[in-house]
Amino acid sequence: MTENNLAKQFAVYSEWRKGLTQTICDYRNWLNEQELNDAQVDQRIQHLLDRLREDKLNVAFVAEFSRGKSELINAIFFAGYGTRLLPSSAGRTTMCPTELLYDKSKPTSIMMLPIETRLSDATTSEYKRYPDEWKTVTFDVDSNESMVKAFKEVSSTKPVSVQEAEKYGLYDPNSADDALNLNKDGTIDVPCWRYAMINFPHPLLEQGLVILDTPGLNAIGTEPELTINMLPNAHAVLFILAADQGVTKSEIDVWRQYISGTRWKQKGRLAVMNKIDGLWDELKDEKEIQKELTRQIKTSAELLGLETNQIFPVSAQKGLLAKVNKDDALLAKSRVLELEAALSNQLIPSKQEIVRDNTQSEIDDLITNSRIILDARFAGINEQLVELRGLRGKNEDVVEHMMNKVKVDKENFEKGLQRFQALRSIFSQHTNRLFTLLGMESLKVHVHSTRETMINASFTKTIREAMDNFFNELKTRLVSSDSQIDEIKKMMDVMYEKFSKEHGLRKSEPPAFSTLRYQKELAKLERAYKEQFNTAFNMIANEKMTLTTKFFETLASRVIHVYEVANRDIENWLKAVIAPMESQVREHQLQLRRRLESIKRIYKATDTLEDRISELEAIEKSINAQLEQLSQLREHLKTALAFEPAIEAVAVA
Repeated sequence: MTENNLAKQFAVYSEWRKGLTQTICDYRNWLNEQELNDAQVDQRIQHLLDRLREDKLNVAFVAEFSRGKSELINAIFFAGYGTRLLPSSAGRTTMCPTELLYDKSKPTSIMMLPIETRLSDATTSEYKRYPDEWKTVTFDVDSNESMVKAFKEVSSTKPVSVQEAEKYGLYDPNSADDALNLNKDGTIDVPCWRYAMINFPHPLLEQGLVILDTPGLNAIGTEPELTINMLPNAHAVLFILAADQGVTKSEIDVWRQYISGTRWKQKGRLAVMNKIDGLWDELKDEKEIQKELTRQIKTSAELLGLETNQIFPVSAQKGLLAKVNKDDALLAKSRVLELEAALSNQLIPSKQEIVRDNTQSEIDDLITNSRIILDARFAGINEQLVELRGLRGKNEDVVEHMMNKVKVDKENFEKGLQRFQALRSIFSQHTNRLFTLLGMESLKVHVHSTRETMINASFTKTIREAMDNFFNELKTRLVSSDSQIDEIKKMMDVMYEKFSKEHGLRKSEPPAFSTLRYQKELAKLERAYKEQFNTAFNMIANEKMTLTTKFFETLASRVIHVYEVANRDIENWLKAVIAPMESQVREHQLQLRRRLESIKRIYKATDTLEDRISELEAIEKSINAQLEQLSQLREHLKTALAFEPAIEAVAVA
């Protein structure tokens, strides 16, 4: 039986991440053993480790109803259970967005958010902080029957009045399609749940995979968080079509607006043409079947603006059946493995590249700072040795002269410390101004005032102006923050230069920083708003309350998240700017004190000159060993960061 290459590559990626985490832990342990660690360095390392441990790979599945989306998830990820775990049948099976993940701190269960929560302003992300608002159903992972029964609960519906459905945003009185869904008694069936999270220990989920199973395309627009947050931030989106129907108009609209990359990133966006087994006709030969499939792929590619090799024809149902029955011939015919190969070749390496680059830049900076401290120690010890060796055979007056010289050096450095404290004070003032511009409280006030303006607005123009002003204010704050960041960097450049010349400290280049990435994120959100609501037609077609309570709340939640990330990153940058100087100042102060103490002890005859020289030579040897160990650690980290050879090994296997 052909093994799932996606699962193997995912396992390799997971092991790479674990190995990198362990190597960084080894580096931290070494810093502690050599007394090179401090609170700021340790905090930076912990942040790095937390980021690696919490790393997730998010894959979203999007399709119109009855395209076999849930069946495809079963075929790719859950065939090993020997049954159909996720419900998959004709008609609508996925009635609400469903997230499949594993969190070992939580019980094996399904958590479902009631549909009634759509009447509130809170987003589903906000509701995740309040588990009491969710209904929890547990299941037995050792029983397929128990799991299948529990998973079916996600598809539950209930009849409600048209008025209630309208309040939920699940019924449009002007839609002919919605009118067709009315029951005989005038009610309409709506999902029982707004969102579901399935937590269970599947091997891939344990390694950090998160699968998002979305409802039909009509529901994409009714839950703005899908379009603003979840789909744009998924590492891969699989857009599923039906081979027997091709691309419908609604599919083209959703593809262009939410998935294709016009607003978000293009990488990791795949189109899947499912149900190719519907074209298998015993009255046609293989050439005719392939010709029909090729024509359907070509037409779909043209409509979606893709190359034909970007559309993957599969039969999810036959792929699942083949895996369960261990039928290699049927599995090859289903072409599911080709899709898995495309996922593993695009998703995992691109995700790993991002993680590696982010980790490498931080590690390089930490290693460089460790090297600076050790070099300073080595230089200090070397200077002491030169002084003490120069005292061999000298009289007491010369020793006293040397002691006075070191005293003067120490006094001059103490004056430099006063300037450093003044610098710290100015640095704090600049920092406070920076965080005033990016302050979370002022941002939330801005969100609240925009919301109130929109709710009280009588005209479409007022709502549009409120949103335009909202984004203009956010951009102004970020641009002003860049100016403040430049001031801080220039100030630190001057200070590093000054201390380097006056006290022989090693000149270090403070790292650069820009808010450009956050400006780009806000620009994406602004484009999303304009695409959705910046035409008179769309503004009229959407109720004002729906706009303010659904779309804006999700948009604002995402903006707040962007600012939270910006605040955290800037805080880390500020530490990276000031930390090397603080470390060098402390180390230089310590070396001066040791030099003075050494000469004092020799002058007072409490130590012999040769004993002190031997002691310093031993320290010098120890620092050389530390420098060698640091170089080895750098190489170990460099090796741990490498990833491609492991992937190639798996591919060959």
